[in-house]
Amino acid sequence: MKFEKINVDKALLCFLFLHIFIWTLVPSISNVNLPLDTIEALAWGSNLDWGYNKHPPLSAWAVEFFYQIFGSQDWAYYFLSQIFVVLSFFIVFKFSEDFFESKILSLISVMLLEGIYFYNFTTPEFNVNVCQLPFWSLTVYYSWKSIKQSSNINWLLLGFFAALGFLSKYLFLYLLIAIDIFFIYYFITKRFDFKCLFSLLSFLVILIFHLVWLVENDYTTITYALSRTEMQNLSFLNEHVINPLIFIAKQFGILMPFFIMVLFIFPKFKINIKLKDKKLIFLLVINIVPIILMFLTSLFMGVKIRTMWMTPFYLFLGVLVLYIYKKYFDLKKIQSAFSIFLLFFLLSPILYYYISISQTNKRTDYPGKKISLLVQEKWDSNFKNEIGLVGGDEWQGGNLSYHLKSRPKWNNILESKNNNLPKNINGGFVLIGNPTILNKICSGVFFTINNSGICLSGIRK
Repeated sequence: MKFEKINVDKALLCFLFLHIFIWTLVPSISNVNLPLDTIEALAWGSNLDWGYNKHPPLSAWAVEFFYQIFGSQDWAYYFLSQIFVVLSFFIVFKFSEDFFESKILSLISVMLLEGIYFYNFTTPEFNVNVCQLPFWSLTVYYSWKSIKQSSNINWLLLGFFAALGFLSKYLFLYLLIAIDIFFIYYFITKRFDFKCLFSLLSFLVILIFHLVWLVENDYTTITYALSRTEMQNLSFLNEHVINPLIFIAKQFGILMPFFIMVLFIFPKFKINIKLKDKKLIFLLVINIVPIILMFLTSLFMGVKIRTMWMTPFYLFLGVLVLYIYKKYFDLKKIQSAFSIFLLFFLLSPILYYYISISQTNKRTDYPGKKISLLVQEKWDSNFKNEIGLVGGDEWQGGNLSYHLKSRPKWNNILESKNNNLPKNINGGFVLIGNPTILNKICSGVFFTINNSGICLSGIRK
């Protein structure tokens, strides 16, 4: 490939198309069942609300929107996930055009992201982390655009996309804090721009219904988020030293392929950072500050940072590295660097496919569709009304809600302490869970499948 003659826009579209095609196709043919987080989002989405017990609502809204179009076709949700990924890639590309004279560097800043497994290997599982990606990139994009071209619409869009990111996952707050730090720096060195208040306005307007829901539901999502940090009153060494060191070590491991790709592009370079460069300061803030905040969270609170929480944090790392070393960029050396990119680009889906078909005890091997077909047959032979509700945990109940033809709403009824069966439900209900408990309380049809108890209750034929 002669990079001197490359059409960057066509190359970008080709890259994005191949990414979305490969990462939709591979899990579609290798997985028996959708991943856990996607099924959970589908369970929540069956009963649309402004929040759920574990997360804010946007990921559930997204999968439910796709369900209304495609129904229970697994490939559609792998496709949805890749839409979110490639959209974030495209926004990173458009953002980077303002930082590089050569569009080839903008293209490379996106292609480098294939060296980070957050943007390939883990993307088939649509979840709150993937859901953040386009809003993370759009928030950064409109933050920079608002500084560069201050206008009411830019500030309004900044607040709008920031709110959608927050409705994806609360960790989005780390990016917002970083951006606010830059705004404070910028307004101190320049002058305060009152138009920035428009971003606060649109942010609060979008969030207000979720905040009301949060208060009405005893801050359940925040309680869950804190429980995931695994603060277990361990020793000071484990909580405040070991956990932060593990966090740093994992980041180096995750980014190793990325930096291998960078070394092929810049075999020789010198660090030359000019802190008076506004563009460089902005890139440093949006890339480094959120990571520092996560590290400090682990250091001072003793929090165990889960690897997947870092999914959106590295979207602009390619732009930062290329901006620092762009003066050492040699187009002639890109030919060899492209080969290492192809290696990572093809290796990830190959490994994913191999692991998927060689390991048979994963969540994606769960016979969710088969179980649902058996439940539906049992229901049709005993009852004349439709299934209106499914009770059970998000995994088992969520699978039934997703696969059953009436698309019943999901509700974890069996979480209640007294295990009372639901009353006044519009339609019949199916409960799935502990066979011993269900056999005792089920007044309808009871049977077991795959070591799980099933209770059916409806209007008899």
